[in-house]
Amino acid sequence: MFGIPGKSPVTITPAAQAQIARLMASKSAYGLRIGLKKGGCAGMEYTMELAEAAGGGDEVVQQGDARVLIAPMAQMFLFGTEIDYETGLLDSGFRFRNPNVTDTCGCGESIRFATPGTGGAPSA
Repeated sequence: MFGIPGKSPVTITPAAQAQIARLMASKSAYGLRIGLKKGGCAGMEYTMELAEAAGGGDEVVQQGDARVLIAPMAQMFLFGTEIDYETGLLDSGFRFRNPNVTDTCGCGESIRFATPGTGGAPSA
């Protein structure tokens, strides 16, 4: 919906691609739906769920055996995002490198985007 013709709205690293494919195979899912919801100390949080089918208006990004579905209301906020999967000693998980984010909370779980019409200043 908010894409540039010939350019994927998000990129998926090989590590994320492998993890998404594993999750899809383990639950016989069609893909991993990514969205946003209000919450957290910075104002917004990413959501992820395995989906049995693409929903109306979902943007579908297929890379190898991995399929990401971007919920309609999240598409303009996720454009240009790199989705990665990192494994560490204490935690492992998906990481979003999103150029549209202007601020994050201290724990890194919630994000803030520029307020439209303010020249990029974060919302209060």
